[in-house]
Amino acid sequence: MDFGVVLQCDPPAWNVVDLARRAELAGFSHAWTFDSHLLWEEPFVVYSQILSATHRLVVGPMVTNPLTRDWTVTASTFATLNEMFGNRTVCGIGRGDSAVRTLNGRPATLKTLREAVGVIRGLANGGEVEHDGVKLRLPWNPASRLPVWVAAYGPKALALAGECADGFILQLADPDITAWSIKAVREAAKAAGRDPATLTICVAAPAYVGDDLDHQRDQCRWFGGMVGNHVADIVARYGAAGADIPRALTDYIAGRQGYDYNEHGRAGNAHTQFVPDSIVDRFCLLGTPDDHIQRLRELRDLGVDQFAIYLQHDGKAATLDAYSEVIIPALRERAAATEAVSA
Repeated sequence: MDFGVVLQCDPPAWNVVDLARRAELAGFSHAWTFDSHLLWEEPFVVYSQILSATHRLVVGPMVTNPLTRDWTVTASTFATLNEMFGNRTVCGIGRGDSAVRTLNGRPATLKTLREAVGVIRGLANGGEVEHDGVKLRLPWNPASRLPVWVAAYGPKALALAGECADGFILQLADPDITAWSIKAVREAAKAAGRDPATLTICVAAPAYVGDDLDHQRDQCRWFGGMVGNHVADIVARYGAAGADIPRALTDYIAGRQGYDYNEHGRAGNAHTQFVPDSIVDRFCLLGTPDDHIQRLRELRDLGVDQFAIYLQHDGKAATLDAYSEVIIPALRERAAATEAVSA
């Protein structure tokens, strides 16, 4: 299992770069960021500095969207980073949440998302695409390689991920919902004539290592509110129990009364008090290192290839240290240098 860290581009930006460097030294393979240009600083500028300051770390947004950035510009930006730093980027993309809603917009349609995936991936992988009736390519970096991972919750979005994405991002760590989501993605991939095993499965959620469970819950409750924005869209489309959607995903938003994006992704968000402790416990990874290892092994056995930590709480350093020293080694088997030889 690989590990990623999800950061916010709060100023000063150099702190984000420093956290990414620390994550690489701790054994993480990916550094992701939010992509919401009114709420935080521009992530692609930060990526260039992270890539310059690290050796192997892969960077990308979790997640960008098809509406606030021109698709050809997005592809060009990734291809430029790949030319400078050697194909160390990944594009996480979804329909759009905070970046779109803070502009009083609505998330993209699945049709638009599918088209954007095709254009961005085609151009950023050295190919030719047709866009708005014109054939286009980026001739200056034919060697660029960019995997595109789609973030999804609802049945149709999960199907899209299986049909056209290189990877699937699920932004919560509940094992039951994870199993249902992976099954839907893999079935869609198979129905589309693709090998489901070629899709990378990424689960992303807050992780906080410590002993004070009540404090950890309060620090991570914001995540249930963030997920609730997407769940509310699903309920509006399918109903609270429609399309065989797990009730574990939909029931908890019954007490939701709006959301303030000025507090998006912040510990102590006052607009997420409707999220019960049980949801925080299921959606996030909390507790001792052993608690984390147990859940991560369960997720790995379900087919999860990467676990990405949202690091938006007051225990960043302790959590990174625990993952580096205890948790990541426990999830990564190391081959022996030689066969055991009896004395």
